[in-house]
Amino acid sequence: MSGDNGPKYTFQFLDGRKFPSFDTKENKEFFLKWSMKGRLCVQMFSFDQPFQPYQKDDFAKNFMKDPNVISNLRMISGDKWTVVGIPATSVTAEPVPCSVLSMTFFDRLTENNVVRESGHISKCFDEFCGEFTISDELRKMLLIDDSDNYCLYSDSERDEFLFRIFFHICLGGRFNQYEDEIQPYLDVTKQVYKDLISVQKNPETKELNIVSCVFKLTAKDGDSMFYPAKTEHENTFSYLVVDPIKRTATVFYHNFGASEFE
Repeated sequence: MSGDNGPKYTFQFLDGRKFPSFDTKENKEFFLKWSMKGRLCVQMFSFDQPFQPYQKDDFAKNFMKDPNVISNLRMISGDKWTVVGIPATSVTAEPVPCSVLSMTFFDRLTENNVVRESGHISKCFDEFCGEFTISDELRKMLLIDDSDNYCLYSDSERDEFLFRIFFHICLGGRFNQYEDEIQPYLDVTKQVYKDLISVQKNPETKELNIVSCVFKLTAKDGDSMFYPAKTEHENTFSYLVVDPIKRTATVFYHNFGASEFE
């Protein structure tokens, strides 16, 4: 038994599961342009016990120790793809809120001139934030917490899974070629979000509800973090998206760096 009395989850790798948002020709070209292609990975696993959000720690621990997971879960190490390969000694599953159901969530970017009515992203004088060059109001809003538009989204809104996907896509990889217009970022964000989360219609109210639970996953071997990478970076991540109804766990992974050229 894991923990004191929780169920022990076991997992199967669902090889060959397709995620259209990562496979279309158009999106592959965007991911290449944004320096993310070849550094992104989405994989799905099934599990065998009922899941409640309060069981997240047992679930994540079982996941990162399961032989079917560690022999299939992909990660980049030393700029090469490999599998995790070792059971984690400790695992953190940080809950990520996931409640936004409409892309109108991003309308305030246009209302506040981060994006012009035409869809063009407003430019600004170059600033630097870590490894990121900020040359427009969008990246300024995303990264600089004392900028005029940072407060367009509250901390809890920035925590939302939809905002995080948008943030990660806008920042991209090391040689990201930024878009001049907002639409490609919004389109790909929406498609990735739809691919990763599950919704259900309430039979009485006919309202859609998100049933997925999302966690940001990190794992240690002894005292040192090894997953999603040995070093932390704003745009290196692994999210575990759990569908308790279908009993699937989907991993959305990216390791910041230089995109491969295929």
